[in-house]
This record gives sequence, structure tokens and C-alpha cells, in this order.
Amino acid sequence: MRAVKSLLAGVALAASLAGVAQAQDKTKVGFIFVGPVGDGGWTYEHNQGRLAVEEEFGDQVETIYQESVPEGADAERAITQMALSGADLIFTTSFGYMDATIAVAEKFPDVKFEHATGYKTAPNVSVYSARFYEGRAVQGHIAGKMTKSNIVGYIASFPIPEVIRGINSAYIHAKKVNPDVQFKIIWAYTWFDPAKEADAAKALIEQGADVILQHTDSTAPQAAAQEAGNIITFGQASDMADYAPMPRVSSIIDNWGPYYIERTKAVMDGTWESASTWAGIGAGMVGIGEITDAVPADVKAEAEALRDALASGEYHAFTGPLNKQDGSPWLAEGETADDGTLAGMNFYVEGIEGEIPSS
Repeated sequence: MRAVKSLLAGVALAASLAGVAQAQDKTKVGFIFVGPVGDGGWTYEHNQGRLAVEEEFGDQVETIYQESVPEGADAERAITQMALSGADLIFTTSFGYMDATIAVAEKFPDVKFEHATGYKTAPNVSVYSARFYEGRAVQGHIAGKMTKSNIVGYIASFPIPEVIRGINSAYIHAKKVNPDVQFKIIWAYTWFDPAKEADAAKALIEQGADVILQHTDSTAPQAAAQEAGNIITFGQASDMADYAPMPRVSSIIDNWGPYYIERTKAVMDGTWESASTWAGIGAGMVGIGEITDAVPADVKAEAEALRDALASGEYHAFTGPLNKQDGSPWLAEGETADDGTLAGMNFYVEGIEGEIPSS
């Protein structure tokens, strides 16, 4: 009997050790999210990328996430806890996580970090972003063609280059097709706050805007526009197709899944290296959601042609002649903006009214 018990105990121990080994063999991938996974926009799409990693690798990976992590000191604590939990790779998915990511990475040199939309790298920190401004160009074209009041409202989040690029790109392409167009901009100072976003949309509508663009993450502006009636909106980061065919007439879709799969695989096979990635429509990181039948057929065709030209590289969203807001020359006829200028953009183009907030 004692021999049988010893045998059974040995089998149990072996099974337990095998389970531990299997768990240790899994690559643990963490995600820090600035909003809730159900926001319908930015965080929703990053979480779709996380789910794509699970689907691709199955029981070879374990993914974990923390949602609604504020930017700042709270982020550093959350990233540290994730590193301590044994994560091999951590994606930090908001601009305001940049310094926190760098600080934690210094303490955990064996963990790989990927920071979205930032610019600071380290031997174990990569950065990645999408050329959202290409999608803004398509939106601006549609907005300029469809506005009847000639007033386009823009809900801006924070005065960082990513957002300023988006405003400029949308304005340039609206102005190209409608010389009378004006942009009214409200800075919401949030990525995700449905109440603030709804208030901003309502304020812009009261100022005469009949088209609303947003660089915030919730569907609240869509709902406010739907309630007001005869207002056009665009999905931000995610398709937001629940509001199609009106007010949402198209969208910018952030497609993170392929990148997350690629970088996870690199950690798994030992080929991961620090890199900077900035991809757009052509690479599939930026998608243009279906342009609905609320958009006239000729405008839809023009917008799709613009999308395709941006994707192929035939056309650049920032092509001269363009001046800065103060009238000083920026790009000469046919000249295109370099990535360094775009990455640090801190000025409006000529024709946009108002000042960029200092913080």
C-alpha cells in the first residue's frame, strides 16, 4: 500500500511539475489601457488586438490587461505591477504613459515594452503609432463637401502633435474642396469622458457646426449628433457603425491586431528588438470605415480615390503649397512634410482660427 501511495504521489508531483513547466513556457503579454475596453473606440480596438493575439497563439500565450488606468503616477504603479506579475511583453497604449513606461523599463531590463504614440525608446522599449492623419484627410474631404453651414466642429483631446496633425490634415482637405469652410475647435482635455464629449458636441452644434469630427474615444458625440438631427459625424478609432448611415458616415479604424501578433511572435522566438513603427493606410494599420449612402456618390468616389492614393504613396496628406497659421511659408509647391516635422507638429496651418493651448 505504501508503494502504491508513493507511486500515486510521484505521479501527482510529476503532473504538477508538468503544469508548472507548461505555465512557464507560456509567453505572458500585458496591456495597459487608458479607457474601458467597452468604450467603443480607442481602447476597444486595442483590446481587439489583444484578443487577436490570443486567437493567433492559443495556449502558447497568456494575456492580461488593466483598463481605465490614468496617465501619470498611477500608470507607473500599474505598469510596475504588471512587470512584477511576470509579463514578458507589455503594451502601454496611451501617449501619457510614455515617461512611466521608460521609468519602469529601466527597472525591468528583461521585460519588453511597447509604447503607443510616444517617441522615447530604450533597448527594451519600442514605440508604435498609426498615421491617423491620413484618415483625417479623407474625413476632411467628406466634411468639406457635405457641410451646408460651412462650419466644421472638432473635438480635440490634448494639445499634442498627434492631435494637431489630425486637425491640420482634416482642415487642409476640407479647405481644398470648400474654400469657405471654417473649423471650430473645442479642447476637451480628455481621451474618454462621455459627458464632456457630449457637451463639446452640443456646444459645437450650437455654434453652427453641422459636421463634427473628434479625437476622443467614446460614442457620445455620435449620440449627441443623432439627437440634434441633420449633423454628420465620423467614427473615431473604431467603426462606431451603430450610428450609420447617419450621423456616422465613415470612420477611422485602428487595426492593431497584426502588429500585436508580430511583436508577440518576436518575443516568443527571441528576435524582438527595439524599433519605431509609424504605419498608415497602406500598411493596414489605419482603416477607413464604410462610407455610407448618406454621402453623395460622387463625394464617396472622390474620398475612396483619396484613400487609395494615400495608401499607395502616390499622394501625401501634407503636400505644398502650405503656410503656417501666421502666413509664413512652410511647404513649397509639391513639397511634402518630413516625418520629423510631423512628429513634433506644434502649429496650425494657415486658415485655422484660434491658438493651440500651451498645455
